[in-house]
Amino acid sequence: MLKNILETQNLISKYGKLHTNSGSTSVQIALLTRKINYLQKHFAEHREDHCGRRGLLKMVSRRRKLLDYIKSKNHSVYLFLIKDLGLRY
Repeated sequence: MLKNILETQNLISKYGKLHTNSGSTSVQIALLTRKINYLQKHFAEHREDHCGRRGLLKMVSRRRKLLDYIKSKNHSVYLFLIKDLGLRY
């Protein structure tokens, strides 16, 4: 539990302009990426969890929309996020 909170705070301070800026687009993308990566490991073990898979697809869709938004507003931040989070090659 404490590890999860510390990871969240680290992501907020890394991708947000301030340590309290948890609602910025960059922070939302980073947090969604962390959740998506966790769920991918979960589905490797639990292949029959279809309700959870639906939630995963919704998260991926939301992240894609946020990435499209940030790409249209600030392309350099978009490129930094993709490279730093390892989303594309």
